[in-house]
Amino acid sequence: MPNDQHKNRLRGTSIARVCDYIQQNLDEELTLHQLSHVAGLSKFHFQRVFTSLVGVSPAKFYQLARLKRASFVLAFEINRKVIDIAFEAGFESPEAFARAFKRAFGQSPSEFRSAPDWPQWDGAFQFQIPKVGESEMRVDIVNFEETPVALIEHKGPPERVYETAERFIAWRRQTGLSPVATSQTFGVPYGDPKVVAPEDFRFHICGAIRGDVPKNPQGVTSGTIPGGRCARVRHSGSHDLIEDGVSFLYRDWLPQSGESLRDFPVFFEYLNFVHDVDECDLETDIYLPLKSCGSAPLFTSRP
Repeated sequence: MPNDQHKNRLRGTSIARVCDYIQQNLDEELTLHQLSHVAGLSKFHFQRVFTSLVGVSPAKFYQLARLKRASFVLAFEINRKVIDIAFEAGFESPEAFARAFKRAFGQSPSEFRSAPDWPQWDGAFQFQIPKVGESEMRVDIVNFEETPVALIEHKGPPERVYETAERFIAWRRQTGLSPVATSQTFGVPYGDPKVVAPEDFRFHICGAIRGDVPKNPQGVTSGTIPGGRCARVRHSGSHDLIEDGVSFLYRDWLPQSGESLRDFPVFFEYLNFVHDVDECDLETDIYLPLKSCGSAPLFTSRP
């Protein structure tokens, strides 16, 4: 049995390596030979091993990864032409792109752009990327400066957060009060999405701002992320896996740190965005608020 567990871990590691390779090479035409080589498996067995562990074939995973990137551009880069997005996604024609997109998400690209069905979209990605264990993450103790923000509250199922994000992006574009290119962007989850009932899940999407937020149809209001000591780690990659970094802080780092938690939730600072870079290139700082401790050395987070 120990040998079987060891073999399963090795297979999981090799398939996780392939998933990462695909996500880092979405602009390349990848072959079965390449992917089996990355996995270190015979091409005669690679597809079966991959499908048994992930739940979809390598070709399907590759196509869905490309379509996922295209869907974010459709939703959040409204000035980009569908034909250009289709070619970037590796399709030879907009018609082929539209057929594949509708098969995956139940909407045509134009339908998705005008009114994305995020829950149906989310359902297309219910496969499992094998986990290979978390590597040690660097934790810095920083002094986060109090930051006035414009915020919009999401309440409801986590898979609908993108609907709320769309409203916040629209407000930013229309008002110019918290320009995304020059203002920090934060997310504050009030509860663990895996534990809280979907209808009770709350999440604040925030942008740094100077001054007050005028009344607006999107429901954006003024708020503050309080200053103070925080443990900070950087998460690299998909936001779908950000809870791995949160778990590391709570489960592995906090018990041996001697620190005590402050009365404010863990929060995220998004350093770049999925419509600008591939998911594998996303960078997010995770902040865990800590109680004051005068003797602890502090780094100051960027304002």
